[in-house]
Amino acid sequence: MRLGLSVDRSSPVPLYFQLSQQLEAAIEQGTLTPGSLLGNEIELAARLGLSRPTVRQAIQSLVDKGLLVRRRGVGTQVVHSQVKRPLELSSLYDDLESAGQRPATKVLVNTVVAAPAEVAAALGAAEGGEVHRIERLRLAHGEPMAYLCNYLPPGLLDLETGQLEATGLYRLMRAAGITLHSARQTI
Repeated sequence: MRLGLSVDRSSPVPLYFQLSQQLEAAIEQGTLTPGSLLGNEIELAARLGLSRPTVRQAIQSLVDKGLLVRRRGVGTQVVHSQVKRPLELSSLYDDLESAGQRPATKVLVNTVVAAPAEVAAALGAAEGGEVHRIERLRLAHGEPMAYLCNYLPPGLLDLETGQLEATGLYRLMRAAGITLHSARQTI
């Protein structure tokens, strides 16, 4: 496949990155269509005056992004486009509900405890200070699906067992105006 690829050797941008950006743009613009073969690394390297490891690194970065796939005996192919959706922190409750799974929750523990060292560090609280501990059993169609344990800073939410059993924790936090961040830490 012939593409108008070129690299600028005087640019501070690494050569492999220049090549990977041009290939990615060709895929996004439809110049390289899903299923099309990229050609072999040796020919591409010779045509651009690059080393084979440079071309290999450019291709590997696109394989890592899920845009290309290497198939033994076939070559490097453009992958069928993936569904792209905005990344947002979702809860198991919301995911089950959107899949029509009828989520339910049984609250096992809803209390204030002394923060263990790892929990205190994760929450930026004092070790031994009070934190809210919530343990829940998530059900789908009446069958146990997951055991959930969360620690929250004290006073963040006034969580009643009935509220926690009626809806998801993230939904309650959003309703209270609490911004959720995508960083999760398993403790």
